Amino acid sequence: MNLSVIEQRIIGCLLEKEITTPDIYPLSLNALTTACNQKSNREPVMSVSEQEVLDTLTALEQRHMVTAASERGSRVAKYRHRFCNTEFGSLKLTGQEKGILCVLFLRGPQTPGELRTRTNRLCEFVDVSEVDKVLKNMATREQSLVQQLPREAGKRESRWMHLLGDATYNDTATVAASASTDAASEDRIAILELQVSELKQHIEQLEARIDALTN
Repeated sequence: MNLSVIEQRIIGCLLEKEITTPDIYPLSLNALTTACNQKSNREPVMSVSEQEVLDTLTALEQRHMVTAASERGSRVAKYRHRFCNTEFGSLKLTGQEKGILCVLFLRGPQTPGELRTRTNRLCEFVDVSEVDKVLKNMATREQSLVQQLPREAGKRESRWMHLLGDATYNDTATVAASASTDAASEDRIAILELQVSELKQHIEQLEARIDALTN
């Protein structure tokens, strides 16, 4: 299962709305597009068109991960996920595992503490240690679902990422920050090289003057 960035966002939204707003679930194309572009509880914030969402839904339907149906008396198709816990699907998740994956799809890599806070509308955890236990179980399944990332400097907790899509897409903010850091490092190196070059010139000039005075 290798989900693209938009597929991750769509499935994450369907998982979320199924639990938090069951009265409007399944979602129409318009409602799903709005959920994908939502500015709160999304990292990064996206701006996708209805056509992009529709094209992605079509691809997900072909992979049997989403299904569409029109309600009686309505021509508007509404979409529900078949990502997990379906009769014919192989992926079975507990409520806690489902909540964790939902947040990882919508917000990228998270620490156990962040996951406990951000899954509070999706499932319940007694404390952070319970989140950590569930994450470790998810990581050691026959098909690993998550992976712990190296702890960042100055951070108390390591973040976890899901393994169901491209990690580059999962951590857009980190990739952007890393690119920015690399660019800044290159600039500093260029400045230092220039300063060294100027110092060498000054030293050569001083040595030439000393030679002239001593001769």
